[in-house]
Amino acid sequence: MKYLLDTHTVIWHLEDSLRLTSRTNAILGNRDNHLCISSISLWETAIKVNLGKLKLKLTFNEFLDEIRDSEFVILQIKDEYLRKLAVLPSIHKDPFDRLLIATALVDNLTIITADENIRKYNVPWNW
Repeated sequence: MKYLLDTHTVIWHLEDSLRLTSRTNAILGNRDNHLCISSISLWETAIKVNLGKLKLKLTFNEFLDEIRDSEFVILQIKDEYLRKLAVLPSIHKDPFDRLLIATALVDNLTIITADENIRKYNVPWNW
């Protein structure tokens, strides 16, 4: 299966958080799964750390190194994602989440998220 991790999923996974469900841990631990992280999640994390809205157990540089050293595929923003974003219904106003939704729809990925607002879209999700 092919998955796109929501920003909080990436953070909770790297921090071994108990907030992840057993189902989510099983997906993340299955080496047969294709796990993707959007560069938008890295950008969101950097912004929130800088603003003091997010505290990581690691420094941001260590966090980024962990991701780069992992088996995650990092997706860069493509024109196709932006085209899809431009026509998404305005159900949810968070620009980071909206770009994740567009990415998942274009690339046929299932989003791993606990965010109920993302689930309001017609996008495959798991938690």
